[in-house]
Amino acid sequence: MLNRRNMGPWLNHSSVGDFILLGIFSHSQTDLVLFSAVLVVFTVALAGNILLLFLIYSDAQLHTPMYFFLSHLSFMDLTLICTIVPKMADNFIHERKSISFIGCGLQIGLFVTLVGSEGLLLGLMAYDRYVAINHPLRYHVLMSQRVCLQIVGSSWAFGILDGLIQVVAAMTFPYCGSREVDHFFCELLSLLKLACADTSFFDTLIFSCCVFMLFLPFSIIVASYAKILRAVISMNSAQAQQKALTTCSSHLAAVSLFYGAAMFIYLRPKHYRAPGHDKIVSLFYTVLTPMLNPLIYSLRNREVMGALRKKLNRWVTDCQK
Repeated sequence: MLNRRNMGPWLNHSSVGDFILLGIFSHSQTDLVLFSAVLVVFTVALAGNILLLFLIYSDAQLHTPMYFFLSHLSFMDLTLICTIVPKMADNFIHERKSISFIGCGLQIGLFVTLVGSEGLLLGLMAYDRYVAINHPLRYHVLMSQRVCLQIVGSSWAFGILDGLIQVVAAMTFPYCGSREVDHFFCELLSLLKLACADTSFFDTLIFSCCVFMLFLPFSIIVASYAKILRAVISMNSAQAQQKALTTCSSHLAAVSLFYGAAMFIYLRPKHYRAPGHDKIVSLFYTVLTPMLNPLIYSLRNREVMGALRKKLNRWVTDCQK
């Protein structure tokens, strides 16, 4: 049995103290404008994702595999932005800048889970586009309800597993020195810099998880779009080529935004990392991308815009009665 007296230093140094989030904005005039812009982006992201979820689940024409995946993507984005921005705004407005030990663990777990799940889902959505273009006549057979549930379920499962591994490991390290996290949320790599223990093995583990969670779906995307491109080139009709490319453009835009930022943060060597750069890029894919995704998938999509017009017309008709 463990002797509590021997565990004393660990318990005293690491268990219950709050962490301090240094944030990204000061209270200068310029940063106040930037913070206001972040709040506007947050509001647009919130409204856009909620609206997209409402349209997908209320309109029968959008009950297809692609929109089923898109609804989960919107839910992930919605949860991600609500995990990060409210706490950041609260710390900025009240100048507390603190987060509890448990709150930090929850933020890490949710962040890693959501980013991992979204990355895998975006990768597997490329397979859906491949089937739609290369095997249109067998689409509903190959993308059956069971397959769609397996795709979404595996995305969530791998993301949750990755989140649990990283949060349990990170929260068992002793933090006995400075408790100032040089970030605007409890970001794992920034937190590990404060650990008063050797984290080299865990650093390698995180890097391996990131490689797997990024390159597995990225390889699916590359393979799927290579086959799509070959099929598009072989099409005789220019109209058919344009339709196929339009079908993929929204997904490609979302993939570029997500993977560009994630690879920049997690796959760079340590000596190239700078806290200022990391915070700006993190702001991009925790705040800006969740706002852009619903805009990309709605403004560039006739079915979604048609569903929105239908709802607006119905509301106008009901109001006139």
